[in-house]
Amino acid sequence: MKIAVVAVGKLKEKYLKQGIQEYVKRLGAYAKIDIKEVADEKAPENMSQAEMKEVKNKEGERILANISQDTYVITLEINGRMLTSEQFAAKMDELATYGKSKIAFVIGGSLGLSEEVRKRSNLALSFSKMTFPHQVMRLVLLEQVYRGFRINRGEPYHK
Repeated sequence: MKIAVVAVGKLKEKYLKQGIQEYVKRLGAYAKIDIKEVADEKAPENMSQAEMKEVKNKEGERILANISQDTYVITLEINGRMLTSEQFAAKMDELATYGKSKIAFVIGGSLGLSEEVRKRSNLALSFSKMTFPHQVMRLVLLEQVYRGFRINRGEPYHK
């Protein structure tokens, strides 16, 4: 399975980079992982709705440029579907079973995702009703993907 994480913005924090590298290494036994960072747009504090839409559209174009047509797209959205770790693992297993060998998880910028990216999404997924820093979500996502593989293989993993 090939899994891409397409995320807006560059990761700067060393501790997050280390955590992500650790999960990418662990996941190497199960899948090929590719982290794709796309540039974020400057977003001043006081923007009009039209300006916010323009920022999301520009970021969205960059996101979509990194996703091929045969990829199953899972967007991370606050209003997405919530799954338990076991349900998430089952979804990953279902995708593999039915030939969806390319999966892209998309993490938008500070303003969210463009309408075009949301239309391209096959599944909108939410980890919580809370808002998390986008950089932290990369680490949380990779941990859950790793947990999902462990669950599906019946391998031990702390609860």
